[in-house]
Amino acid sequence: MMNGGTPVNKSVGSGQIRQSWEMILRPLIQSPARSSIIVFFFVSFIVAAFLSTRFLDSSKFIALEIRNELRSSSQLVCAYAKTISDAKTMPYNLMQNGVVFVVSNGVVSVVSKRCRMLCQNGVCIPIEVLKNFLLSCCCLQSMIESSTQQTSFAVSTSTQLTSLDKAAQQTDSTSTTTETPKKAHRKVEFPLHCYGGNINQTCPADYPEKLELDPDAPPSSTCPEYFRWIYEDLRPWQKDGIIREMVEGAKKTANFRLVIKNGKAYVERYQKSWQTRDVFTLWGFLQLLRKYPGRVPDLELMFDCVDWPVISKRFQWPNNMAPPPLFRYCGDDRTWDIVFPDWSFWGWAEINIKPWEFLSKDLKEGNKKVKFVDREPYAYWKGNPFVAEHRIDLLKCNASEDWHARVYVQDWAKEAQQGFKKSDLANQCLHRYKIYIEGSAWSVSEKYILACDSVALLINPLYYDFFSRSLMPRKHYWPVKQSDKCRSIKFAAQAIGKAASDFILKDLTMDYVYDYMLHLLTEYAKLLKFEPTIPENAVELCSETMACPAEGLEKKFMMDSLVKGPSDKAPCAMPPPYDRAAFQALLRRKTSAVKQVEKLERDYWRNRTRDQ
Repeated sequence: MMNGGTPVNKSVGSGQIRQSWEMILRPLIQSPARSSIIVFFFVSFIVAAFLSTRFLDSSKFIALEIRNELRSSSQLVCAYAKTISDAKTMPYNLMQNGVVFVVSNGVVSVVSKRCRMLCQNGVCIPIEVLKNFLLSCCCLQSMIESSTQQTSFAVSTSTQLTSLDKAAQQTDSTSTTTETPKKAHRKVEFPLHCYGGNINQTCPADYPEKLELDPDAPPSSTCPEYFRWIYEDLRPWQKDGIIREMVEGAKKTANFRLVIKNGKAYVERYQKSWQTRDVFTLWGFLQLLRKYPGRVPDLELMFDCVDWPVISKRFQWPNNMAPPPLFRYCGDDRTWDIVFPDWSFWGWAEINIKPWEFLSKDLKEGNKKVKFVDREPYAYWKGNPFVAEHRIDLLKCNASEDWHARVYVQDWAKEAQQGFKKSDLANQCLHRYKIYIEGSAWSVSEKYILACDSVALLINPLYYDFFSRSLMPRKHYWPVKQSDKCRSIKFAAQAIGKAASDFILKDLTMDYVYDYMLHLLTEYAKLLKFEPTIPENAVELCSETMACPAEGLEKKFMMDSLVKGPSDKAPCAMPPPYDRAAFQALLRRKTSAVKQVEKLERDYWRNRTRDQ
């Protein structure tokens, strides 16, 4: 063949080309490491060409798509990658069938649960395109750190991970589209609608029926220890459940029957409670429905707003049935009443006690006003002593010998006339010791006393509320003998004040109060062996029907404690129930701690008498 008059020998030319290729390829073929490099860069070249022609211009849309996909999952786990000094490239994140894999040093690691793209350098590609290639990449070098925080998924750049939001922003300038990135999660609020001068209020129909959780929110924590007592309170009905006859049996002393059906509340009233206990208790139920729409199951229960429990453990119920399930604010070791958060968490209008969400913050600030060493070295109590004989007996600690006690009578009628100027609880954390003594039964003052950074002196409490059974003697409070109050008070020590206030102000937030309510009602509803029905005389309740017609402090406290909208976080996770051995060990530990204090006190007074 002639080309420009010059003969061309095809075999000679081909031989020269073949020799040249052999000179280049032979060393590579003979070296497995070099072969891997060639394969890697060859396939990378193909991938780069594929990206530049098909996906580069649309990378923003893919980044946005996966970002939106990830934000919709509350179970997202975020993977981070950190290059080492000799790393040639960042790890690839392989996402397929709802599972994220990280390919690093030939090891494929499962990282997350909801993805379906491959992302690198701000560009995301459908996984089917590069599946086989990624799984064969064994030469990538990096260090992988996984995090259990529910945050936005991050993808790597040449030196660090770049979030999908940033990837979308970076590609925005090169894209000719006008698609708007999805906005960050925003918690929605639903204010009350009060019309027509607060007359004939109706319940709104536009309130959400289910939770919309924030996918970027951290995972739910485990509930505090006192949640485990829910199982103990419901133990009488665990075996055979709760039938309608049992619920009807609790009607004798109940103030109202509450029915929750399809997320709505209905109440049948039997008798008015003292002051506004029933009003703010029902208000609390309604706020729970606002906080966790769609999460409160259908149920039917009886509620008694009187202090002392009445469902005796010794009573033999007809036909060997389990006792009637009756909800109230406190219980004791002799009864089966089911304890529930008391009305004062949403405010006590008659004595101007704010909702707990606000009062707890005031108490926390009040703790900062005077340091412990600068506080008055006395045990302080102020209240109504005329509701119980043992409270009247406490007044004796003000007289004769200096028992290091300062006990005051609270005249609530006079306080009301003076606008409650001298009953601000936040200004009562000025003594080193605070005394808690029960009235006719348990007292709501317990949480206010424990919230001070003072040593809480609990005078032989017989009753418990929903959280107090997790309080430990010598850790959260100092036990005081009922039979010898003054001497016990004088003996008290100061080391435990901070532990008690931390427990109350951290483990008794309103979020935990609502979570306790939710878990208790959920476990209770599981035991019902009948379909809850709305009684003929029941009326529907909602926040509008209660708050809009209210007046004065009652209205103010309702508006202050109103749940503004559905939670965007899941409730805390229930801890497991106590096994019998652990439960008995807990009771023995509490009893032992009290006995140790009694012995220390006896030795103290014995030695003091001998020295005199």
